[in-house]
Amino acid sequence: MSTLYTINVINEMSTAQDFFFFQAPAVYSGGSTVYSNSIYSSTLAPSSLGAQLTFEFNQQYYAGVQTANANSTPAIGQASGSTIAVQPIDLAPATGGTATNDSTTMSVSPLGLTSPVANSGVVAGNYMITTPTFDSNLYQYNAGLAVQSGNGYVLSNYISALPNQDIQCQPVVNFYVTTGSYTAGTVIDFTTASTNSALCDASTGFLTFNVVYTSSGTWIVTASA
Repeated sequence: MSTLYTINVINEMSTAQDFFFFQAPAVYSGGSTVYSNSIYSSTLAPSSLGAQLTFEFNQQYYAGVQTANANSTPAIGQASGSTIAVQPIDLAPATGGTATNDSTTMSVSPLGLTSPVANSGVVAGNYMITTPTFDSNLYQYNAGLAVQSGNGYVLSNYISALPNQDIQCQPVVNFYVTTGSYTAGTVIDFTTASTNSALCDASTGFLTFNVVYTSSGTWIVTASA
């Protein structure tokens, strides 16, 4: 049975509030611009009505690629793309560790990712997506970290993929909740969204986070293993 991250949200305001969830950007090789998406959103009634919002998702890492919107950079509030392909993937071990399935290869016709295999060239703590040859003037793709959201998958954060590229991705397991209405898979401004938000830091082993949005507009986060 899969181990889950669980984020429970309580709204102490007197009216219903919109909330969305997002993840800290991963570290990508090459210094490319990193874009972020919302990974879940919902409206939550006040706690006085007994309401609680729960978002659960797997601890599994997923490599993801997506057909991007043609001839445009990701625009805040818009979908980052359309067709998506994902593969569960491992992170590369430290030197001397047991080999893991940490590398996958992208195809574009049709869009897909191969089953991951071990690759000694992947940096510890990363996984790698290798892109094929394609005409980047005609076709644009996103590549990065995907998460399971509801019954499907969305890119959590990503870069614009270039042809014949080895993209290494080091995930960061910090998750955020804030007010606003960005449906899963739409582009957000991470810096702005994270300024007044609840941080759920899973990097130290916590799995469950109870988040309270208080009547004064502040956040209280309680974490447990």
